Amino acid sequence: MSATGAAKLLGMRWRTVALLAVGAGLAVLIAANAHLVYVAFQSQPDCVPHTKSAGEPGTFRAARSAC
Repeated sequence: MSATGAAKLLGMRWRTVALLAVGAGLAVLIAANAHLVYVAFQSQPDCVPHTKSAGEPGTFRAARSAC
């Protein structure tokens, strides 16, 4: 094999490796975002006791209660 042929082959391998790495990175990013959306929709917090009406200073209440 000539020197230019070997350099071309080596360049093709690096390009293939780089493209595979980018593809794997994108796959991980998409999977992580899909998992985030799944967990956000599956986890619904329970109702917690809170002040229902405007009250004293230092107490908090929900802006819009779901309970």
